Amino acid sequence: MPISARSFFRSQILFLAVGFLALTAVIAVALGLGARSSQLAEQILAARDLKTASVELRAALQRAESSQRGFLYTTNEVYLAPFNSAQTEAKRGMAGLPARLFDYPTLGTAVSKLSTVIDAKFIEMEQTIDLTRTRQQNAALELVLTNRGKALMDEANLYITGINLAADQRLSMLVTEQADNAGSQRLVSVTGALVAVVAAMAALLTIIRYASELGRARDALTTANIQLEGKVASRTADLAKSMEEMREAKDRTELLMHEVNHRVANSLAMVSSLVGLQANTMRDEATKVALAETQSRINAVAMVHKRLYASGDVSEVALDDYLHSVLDQFQSAMGYGNSITLSYQLESIALKTDAAINLGVIAAEWVMNAAKYAYPDRDGEVRVTLTRLADGMAMLTVEDDGVGRGDGSPKGTGLGTRIVMAMARSLDGSVDYRADQRGLTACLTFPLSRD
Repeated sequence: MPISARSFFRSQILFLAVGFLALTAVIAVALGLGARSSQLAEQILAARDLKTASVELRAALQRAESSQRGFLYTTNEVYLAPFNSAQTEAKRGMAGLPARLFDYPTLGTAVSKLSTVIDAKFIEMEQTIDLTRTRQQNAALELVLTNRGKALMDEANLYITGINLAADQRLSMLVTEQADNAGSQRLVSVTGALVAVVAAMAALLTIIRYASELGRARDALTTANIQLEGKVASRTADLAKSMEEMREAKDRTELLMHEVNHRVANSLAMVSSLVGLQANTMRDEATKVALAETQSRINAVAMVHKRLYASGDVSEVALDDYLHSVLDQFQSAMGYGNSITLSYQLESIALKTDAAINLGVIAAEWVMNAAKYAYPDRDGEVRVTLTRLADGMAMLTVEDDGVGRGDGSPKGTGLGTRIVMAMARSLDGSVDYRADQRGLTACLTFPLSRD
């Protein structure tokens, strides 16, 4: 059964994990046993030092006793030379014993009694020495014959022997444990090595098998590639032909869109002219005003199609150029003798075609309302501003210094207000009218891009 890539990698990970675990176990055991070996070595040295201290203590007692006996027999001070040094050494060794009993809690009482015995022994020896020096040999001999000194020495030897035996037992136990640890470390090392070798061999065999299957798969793939290259060459030729046909179709579509925009612009211009001619024939002033407003709205839409035709981009409109053209045309339609002056400050902003049409209609409505109602009895200025705001928003404002909105209700039929609100909703924008002592400011806030 062929080995899949997933099975191969899983098996390699498994073998590596087994080998890694075996190596980790060997290292962990080695570190643990190594640390324990260090502890055992320290404990062995401590046990050896305890035994050495006890042996040296016994030797010091024996030297002191030999020095005492020699002086008693000869009354020669020469024999007392080793006594003082042996006494000092014995007391120093006795003082150091308690610090070595950390691992021997049962020896505390014995060492305490040994200290008492050694003190008594040296007192007994010093008494005999003092009696001999004062020429009281008989008193000294009587003190020796009481066998108190011998009993104290025997008792001290008994305690010292017990300390030696305890130290020897601990040494034997520690050496045995160290040997067992060494054997365990060897066993774990050999076992871990065998496991790692087996895992490595299994991984190697899997790699060899997988490599063999890859070789066969590569040969099969080479054959398939040769066959595929022929098919690709044929398909490439077909694709190139299709791409050329799509390019020609795209060019025809773009040309058709330009022609459509051109014809729509011409048609709207013709409709605007017809509306203007119709307005000229009307005697009723209200009808003329209504037709003039309609003509202004048609011109705002027609101007977008003129821009689309001229720019070659049918998806977006440059608002600064577009509104500039709409306002210029509106100014020309009002005539140079009109009392209203238009000024505008327009930032360079691009907007989708349908949104630009809505924005142009709103601008035309507000400018037209300002021209009709803001300055009924004097000259005035209407200011148009297009500003880019933060967070992907923009604002269109039409401002005048005229009479304002009065009580706030729409003047005329209210059609313009309804058109503005409908266009603002289609832009996802919000309309705000701010009236003060200087006139009226109409604001449209809208997003530059819509989902």
